[in-house]
Order: sequence, then structure tokens, then C-alpha cells
Amino acid sequence: MNDTKRSKDQLAARVARDIHDGAYVNLGIGMPTLVANHLPAGVEVFLHSENGILGMGPAPAEGEEDYDLINAGKQPVTLLAGGAYFHHADSFAMMRGGHLDICVLGAFQVSATGDLANWHTGEKDAIPAVGGAMDLATGARQTWVMMDLLTRQGASKIVERCTYPLTGIGCVKRIYTDLATLECTPRGLKLIDTVEGLAHGELERLVGLPIAQA
Repeated sequence: MNDTKRSKDQLAARVARDIHDGAYVNLGIGMPTLVANHLPAGVEVFLHSENGILGMGPAPAEGEEDYDLINAGKQPVTLLAGGAYFHHADSFAMMRGGHLDICVLGAFQVSATGDLANWHTGEKDAIPAVGGAMDLATGARQTWVMMDLLTRQGASKIVERCTYPLTGIGCVKRIYTDLATLECTPRGLKLIDTVEGLAHGELERLVGLPIAQA
């Protein structure tokens, strides 16, 4: 396999490239927060955080952090002109009411047909912490997942059927990974793009599932 992989910032830039002008977007905890730093110039995107912010900007410069202004992952953020912060209940009303165009979430597993498992691995002593993931996954018009394709053990995070507790059923539209971008459909996976040098057959071998070509 070609060793070329998207770095976390390259992956964030790849996600950002597909966000349309005027979109209302929630960025989940972890890797998805990097997308805020890569939105193209000239494209107006309204970033939402479930703890009650609309109009987030990129991360603050070092030394300019304001820890009274944080995202859902407790990371300091900036607020663009016209941005606002508000009650948690109002934020969840936005999420549940279908007012977000896109949410970008991390995941432990995604099935070929778009089932999402991103809050619990099923380990006996793990602390359940679903947060707003279920609300986002089913409330947003499109749910995109951003993750590494493989676990540290080399297993695919894209599976035929999720073995971890589900966050949502058939909710994921696209999967953005360090090696390829895929679409989830009722008939299974469809290829959008891969990193340079990764053959289609090799990608299918890594994932362990058939992937339709565009």
C-alpha cells in the first residue's frame, strides 16, 4: 500500500472543501473541530456548538484564549462578528429541530449503510457519555464522519454491521478518512476519492467490503 495518508489538517481541509456557502454546521468533539481552521476564504459558514454558540471562528492565537468562550469539547474558540451564545436548551432545539445543514462527528464504527457508533465501545467499566451525538446524528440534514480508516490494530472502522452500541441508524451520508472519502448508501459504500497511489482493490481489501466506483 502507498504510505501517503492525509494528515489531520489535510483531512480537515478536505471536509471543509465540501461545505457549501451559507451552511449551518456543527463540529463534533475531537478531530472535527479542526475543520473550523480550514474553511475556504469567501465562503460563509455558520458554525454551531451544542453548548450554545452560533458563529464560531477558528481557534484563537496562542496567548489570546478566553476560557469563558469554549466549544463542547472545552476548547477555547473565537466568535465572529454577528456570532451569539445562548442557553443549552435553545441549542438542542436547533439540533433536534432540523435547523443544521451538516454535522461532522468522529466515530468508532460506521456501517456501509450509514449506521453510526461513536459514543461507547461496550467495555464493561467505560462511562456512558453520549452527550448530544444522538441529537446531532438524527437532527442534522446531513451527518458526515471524520476519522482514521483503521484502528491502531489495523482493523477497519468501516464495517458491514456495527458491533458497538449505536448512536443512530442509517444517518451517515459521507465518511472522510485519512485514506479515502466514501458515501454511505442503502446499497452499501460508494467511492468519492482516495489519496494518491491507493488502488481501488487495495482500499476494498483494507475495508473488507465491496466499494462501488463513481
